[in-house]
Amino acid sequence: MSSPARSAGEVGRSATARQVLTADDLSRAVTRLAHELLEANKGPQGLVLLGIRTRGVPLAWRINEAIRQIEGAEVPTGAVDVTLYRDDLQHRGPLPLGQTEFPCPVDGRVAVLVDDVLYTGRTIRAAMEAVLEFGRPSAIRLVALVDRGHRELPIRADHVGKNLPTATDQRVSVTLAEVDGADGVFISTNSRGGDSEGGG
Repeated sequence: MSSPARSAGEVGRSATARQVLTADDLSRAVTRLAHELLEANKGPQGLVLLGIRTRGVPLAWRINEAIRQIEGAEVPTGAVDVTLYRDDLQHRGPLPLGQTEFPCPVDGRVAVLVDDVLYTGRTIRAAMEAVLEFGRPSAIRLVALVDRGHRELPIRADHVGKNLPTATDQRVSVTLAEVDGADGVFISTNSRGGDSEGGG
């Protein structure tokens, strides 16, 4: 999960930032993810898309739109905030709460978590806890725009837009027009280590 909103220009102006996905690349990745998801599920029936705040939410809606264009069907789409389920709250202190919005009951459905960057796996673990507290889906699947490796938990994405091997002292920043004003994925050196997921 990416960091709070900042302009794409701010990311791009970083002395060490290197763009690895353009807006066109990102659009193609979203379309491919929608096709893969439909193929794995044998259609859109029974799916519910749940974007992990912040940038997973617009990505989930983009996948929904791609599915609509492919199949002519809408998939229920909502948002999950993982703040209360994080395992590092005692180290981070209070964090702002976002809104969790389930568009329909998840019982018996395939709940598809959508996130921008998959890193340690801790954000995904927290998101799964949030979903399971709400109901009992038939399955939980994970769609990640970028998988940068360095997992700390045994979590793997079912569908990945871009596998992006990185060093632990690098930062992966995803910018989206809905949040940041422009689309792109950037890698930069982060002296503190980690990435834009905030531990995801």
